[in-house]
Amino acid sequence: MFKTYSFLAFLALAIAPVATRAQAWPDKPVRLVVPYAPGGTTDFSARLVAEALGQQTGKSFYVENKAGASGTIGTSQVARSAPDGTTFLVNDTTYAMLPSLFAKLPWDYANDLVPVTTLAVTPVVLVVPANSPFKTAQELIDYARKNPGKLNFGSGGNGSSTHLSAEVLKKEGKFSLTHIPYKGAGDAMVGLLGNQVDLLITAAPTAVPQVQGGKVRALAVTGDKPLPSLPNVPTFKDVGLPGYTVTNWFGLAAPKGTPKAIVDQLQGEVKKAMSNPKVLERLGAMGASPGGIPSAEFAGFVQKETKLWTDISKSAGVRPE
Repeated sequence: MFKTYSFLAFLALAIAPVATRAQAWPDKPVRLVVPYAPGGTTDFSARLVAEALGQQTGKSFYVENKAGASGTIGTSQVARSAPDGTTFLVNDTTYAMLPSLFAKLPWDYANDLVPVTTLAVTPVVLVVPANSPFKTAQELIDYARKNPGKLNFGSGGNGSSTHLSAEVLKKEGKFSLTHIPYKGAGDAMVGLLGNQVDLLITAAPTAVPQVQGGKVRALAVTGDKPLPSLPNVPTFKDVGLPGYTVTNWFGLAAPKGTPKAIVDQLQGEVKKAMSNPKVLERLGAMGASPGGIPSAEFAGFVQKETKLWTDISKSAGVRPE
């Protein structure tokens, strides 16, 4: 009997630090790694949630940008990080595209990261420079069909959501465009502002401020109706492309081995943040819907998205590097 009680006491002491740490989380600053350059919607989503979580918990949440290689540099860094609740990945639609874009990823796609929850889901917007000769989507489409390959589009990198979103548009619109990759959607927007590219398809939060500031012109948006923030911009259905229904999502993932208690707590905190009126107002102004879904549901969603974008990549003729 004494030996049994001694063993149980030892076991309780051994697991106490782990349990205490999970309950006390976060007891250190929490890093949210964005695998793209600043300025894009992934960065916007990360900074919005970091601010909200900091105010909610009274703890430190901060964003770190690690751009390059279509997001694989920052993602790989998080996959190799200690599973102690201090480092998380802010991923997006591009994450579901990576398996069809790279013959071999520098981490185990299926096992090295744990889905936590979504942050936001947004429509995408077709934008051109403010001084573009194209005043409507139909004008652009007509020109592209008559002049194959003469127009180019910017993207956040080879295989990024902004890249494949344009590939889907090319297929739906039956025209060709030349691809100009950047290190992130924010950089691609800078390229558009500098007239280095003719058009860009990007998530609404990246596009809306530039449109409202008169720096770019929006020609079409995905969804069943115009965005409240862009009420005069028609939908792709309105301009004759009803099959173009692309959206972007943004979420959080944790390194494999992160305690479930921490993952569940973070998901709960994000869900709470997404009900904050100020957060909802900022998301709504950008045409985004709030996230916060359970981790298991997010995991299933990522699996479906991965299959969807794998099929799209094959159809678009995108070859793994």
